[in-house]
This record gives sequence, structure tokens and C-alpha cells, in this order.
Amino acid sequence: MTWLVVGLGNPGDEYAATRHNVGQMVIDHLAKRHNVKLSSHKSRNDIAAYKLGVGADMHSIILAKSKSYMNESGGPIKALASFYSVEPANIIVLHDELDIGYAAIRTKVAGGDNGHNGLKSLTSSFGTAEYFRVRLGIGRPMGQQDPADFVLKQFSKEEKKTLDEFIDRGADCVEYLIANGLDLTQSKFNS
Repeated sequence: MTWLVVGLGNPGDEYAATRHNVGQMVIDHLAKRHNVKLSSHKSRNDIAAYKLGVGADMHSIILAKSKSYMNESGGPIKALASFYSVEPANIIVLHDELDIGYAAIRTKVAGGDNGHNGLKSLTSSFGTAEYFRVRLGIGRPMGQQDPADFVLKQFSKEEKKTLDEFIDRGADCVEYLIANGLDLTQSKFNS
């Protein structure tokens, strides 16, 4: 079975370490974990592939980071899914989530976009919201800071102390979801 694992974010070095790109940070970590290199694909994504599991339980994993901006990521991801004949039911989207605390992880399938432009673009392009989400908590800004500005800032000095562990747990969550399904993943990771 083939799974498409998508990390939402914005392209370019100026965005690479921002909260909005935490999903892409997990993709980079998974690529490093499995010693695969992301490379350019004609669908306007950077992708890498590896196998997870053994024998009858083996899955083909395609990691993807769109080269378009967050609010336009649906088209390239849809093109990639079509290229590999992956249905939305076998897509896992990693994204930043303002409504859960920093470093909390929650998984679900389907649902609304909650104002997240990346999810809005994906749902529009696929014509369905029936894909898995790994929601990576970044929390809400303190005081009067605009959430749109907050997501485009780097993690705080305090957050950076545990960022590597958070990214590693995000990667674990993806692979556990593929191997064990949503119910067990929610029991283990939803915090």
C-alpha cells in the first residue's frame, strides 16, 4: 500500500524555521531518519520515498513538501497524488495548529480547515476533506499579536529547547498511524 505524507509550509529559507513550516520539519526529519534525499518532482513538490514495515505489512511511503506557498499547496499535492494513484484516504497531512498547545500532537481524519489556508487549498483541490491530519500544536500568540504574524515567526528560545523532541514525536506519530491505524494512534499520541 502506498501512503503520501505531506508536510505543509512555505518554500524558501526565510520560512524554513517558522512555526507555519513545522509540518515540513517533520518531513525533513523522516527523510533523514530513513536516509533518503528529497528531490524535485514535476508536480512542483520535493519528494522522497522509502519502505516501512516488512512482508505483508510493508508500506511504500512518499514524503512530499510543496514548492508553492501554503495557500496554493493543494494543486501540486493533488497532482502528486494523481501521479502515484494515491487516494485521499491514504494521505497524511502534517500541519501547524494554533488551537492546541505547543508540542501537543493530535491526529484525526476529515473535518474543517479551521481557517488554515493549506488545509483549505487541499480540501478544495481534492474535493474532499477525507484525509488524515497530524496536527502539530504551536499554540496561540500571547497578547495582541496577529496569528498571521505569529505563524511566520521562528519558535521562541524556550520552545527551541524541546523542538527536536517535538519533531521526532511527529515523525513517530506518522509511522505509527500508518502501521497501526487512527484509533491506536489517537490513544498513544493525542495529548
